[in-house]
Amino acid sequence: MTAKRCDFHTHTVLSDGELLPMELIRRAAASDHAAIALTDHASFSNIEWVVQSLTRDCEKADSWGIQAIPGVELTHVPVRYIDEAVSLARKKGAEIVIVHGETPVEPVEPGTDHAAAMNPEVDILAHPGMISDEDVQLAADNGVYLEVSCRKGHSLTNGHVAHLARLKGAKLLVNTDTHSPSDLSTMEFASKVARGAGMTQDEVMTALVANAEELLKRVHRL
Repeated sequence: MTAKRCDFHTHTVLSDGELLPMELIRRAAASDHAAIALTDHASFSNIEWVVQSLTRDCEKADSWGIQAIPGVELTHVPVRYIDEAVSLARKKGAEIVIVHGETPVEPVEPGTDHAAAMNPEVDILAHPGMISDEDVQLAADNGVYLEVSCRKGHSLTNGHVAHLARLKGAKLLVNTDTHSPSDLSTMEFASKVARGAGMTQDEVMTALVANAEELLKRVHRL
């Protein structure tokens, strides 16, 4: 593969990651990434602080040939307040808004996938677990990308997500959910994760290249 890696789901010391935002950006740039979104865990208590802090470093990384994009992963927000949290994140300047989906390894409130898939202001529904046919269709209809995850535990349902996305026409991205330097992935490793989820080579290239470029255009980064 000659295209450069784009990763839209990562964490820094502003939540539960190991690296400063600038250090994570630098490591991604040095490992030939075209773009990285910094999407620390957020809810009403810290959305404004997280977005403003990430933005400061993202704005100073312009000399490294990488698009560094400030965002949030709305995490364990009560279902009834997800739309409000999404609106607040946008208002405070988050360019990428992720909702922490119903992964099989964390006690996410049931209905989170549905609320995220219903909201066209959500960019990515991360590790959505055993997401329903209905919610995959909603994601497809509302332009919400579904995540194929490189992260241990979250990746257990990648095959299910990829299968339903194919049936319903939902768009996929392959993200790392990076928390430590070793989590960043090459195009080759991301491709292996996607192929392990049962995706064809054409589907892999669409997720890694075409869909990534489409999202960059959506947020005016390409």
